[in-house]
Amino acid sequence: MTEAATDITEDAFLGGQLRLKQKRSGHRAGHDAILLAAATEASPGDRAVDFGAGIGAAGLALARRVSGLRLSLVEIDPELAELARANAAENGIAADVIVLDVTADAQAFAAQGLVPDGADVVLMNPPFNDPARHRGSPDQMRRTAHVATEETLHAWVHAARRILRSNGVLTLIWRADGVAEVLAALSRGFGSLSVLPVHGEAGRPAIRVLVRAVKGGRAPTRLLPGLMLHEEQRVPKNEVRNILEGRAVLPLAEP
Repeated sequence: MTEAATDITEDAFLGGQLRLKQKRSGHRAGHDAILLAAATEASPGDRAVDFGAGIGAAGLALARRVSGLRLSLVEIDPELAELARANAAENGIAADVIVLDVTADAQAFAAQGLVPDGADVVLMNPPFNDPARHRGSPDQMRRTAHVATEETLHAWVHAARRILRSNGVLTLIWRADGVAEVLAALSRGFGSLSVLPVHGEAGRPAIRVLVRAVKGGRAPTRLLPGLMLHEEQRVPKNEVRNILEGRAVLPLAEP
């Protein structure tokens, strides 16, 4: 076995419905990606675009749940994009894998077929660690995957707004203590927000927020009851287990 081969693991997601190859070191897909997919509303035939797709975990999990999805996986790292392409093929899921910086301009997006008003759904897990409080990895690509600049979220939301059709839906995951940043970034062009706090365990502050936003939406913002990932014994709750294994979705994904 070559050194390159031993650097790759194959891991089961959605209770084995999805098997994904990923690098042993660096950024690895986990619960955030599956929760993001489970929070994303989509219908057969929709054009769905996964920003910062990595190895494709969130987008492919969504496509496994929603048949007939027209899926694009956008990733800046060519190595991860190649893994995403292989993962889509090996799981029998049609996906267009695009190597592109999400912060690129409209012309760069259009050159890759991501034209204004052309998508029904965008889902994204942007880099969200605060550089002031998070010591970045010496690995450049891992640092890119995890650490946000002051402009990261606004740039990603702007790109989503550009490619979404009117009433198209954006779903994102972010750290819970940055919820004000999320609301500020979505204040231009988005409305009908639904916010779902995610707690590691009951009685502790939320660690993530999942947010659904509608381009041009006008309904009031909804703050949903929090999702508790673990029981007191640090055992995943049955509700969470069903979500992670692909047997249930989160309220944000329900029409």
